[in-house]
Amino acid sequence: MSDAPVPSGGDSAAEFIERGQQAAAKGDWKAAVAAWIAGSNAGSLDSANLVVTAVPPLKAQADEGDVEAQALVAGVLLDFFTDAAHPMVLSYATAAARAGHPAAQRTLGVMYRTGRGVEADAFQAEALFTAAAEAGDAYAAFNLAGMHITGDARVRDHDRCLRLLRQAVSGGVIEAAAVLGDRLSAIDEDAEALSWYLYAAQRGHAGSMFGAGCRYRDGLGTAPDPVQAVRWFLAVLDKGNGDGIHEAIQLVKQGMTDEQIRTAGRLAGRPSEAETLIRTARRHGG
Repeated sequence: MSDAPVPSGGDSAAEFIERGQQAAAKGDWKAAVAAWIAGSNAGSLDSANLVVTAVPPLKAQADEGDVEAQALVAGVLLDFFTDAAHPMVLSYATAAARAGHPAAQRTLGVMYRTGRGVEADAFQAEALFTAAAEAGDAYAAFNLAGMHITGDARVRDHDRCLRLLRQAVSGGVIEAAAVLGDRLSAIDEDAEALSWYLYAAQRGHAGSMFGAGCRYRDGLGTAPDPVQAVRWFLAVLDKGNGDGIHEAIQLVKQGMTDEQIRTAGRLAGRPSEAETLIRTARRHGG
């Protein structure tokens, strides 16, 4: 995927759809598509379908030389259409990238990074991600950091990788905070690692919720805190992931009070699961 950023602000998919429809009614197809992409990223199939229907008018603007429209249509074709669209993606992305559009540079970089529609070329991808990141594109910074992590960058640079991840986080890429936590944890910078896991967890990243729970359980980067540990193990349930339940059960069996368990459940927004854990703890105690 071209990894188009998701606008922040807590808007729902329905709000993005409405915003896009209002823009489309005014003939502002670029704003409409941007809103519908955000709605699609928020999980709306209806919003994704609207993105696809908006391609013809957006493509017309791109064909007239509108650089922003070229960059948008390239990203839409890459993310929402089949491989048959790759020649058009390459054409629009190349035109906009040559004009210096960061999102187009990123899209073209993804093509070279993954070999979609072009022969894979890590050096080209790195150059394009670098240009886009230097222009402020957060997802390009994230992609470039990934190349440093995998060793595909020309010169692997740990410090630069961390800077790129911080840039990505500041630009709204939540996944970058989780990866930043992983990188810092690997060099035993546990306190800062926990801060980034919490940043991502508070914004709905399931892996970081589980990671934060483990660190509070084990006292990595902080004093052991079973309440916060169980809180994050329960919070993972919101993402349809039950991995934290076993960990929470083990903690409550170690002697947490009912009050502690209820506090953890309240913080997680999971009071009924907290009561289940209390019953489990009582059975264990009996």
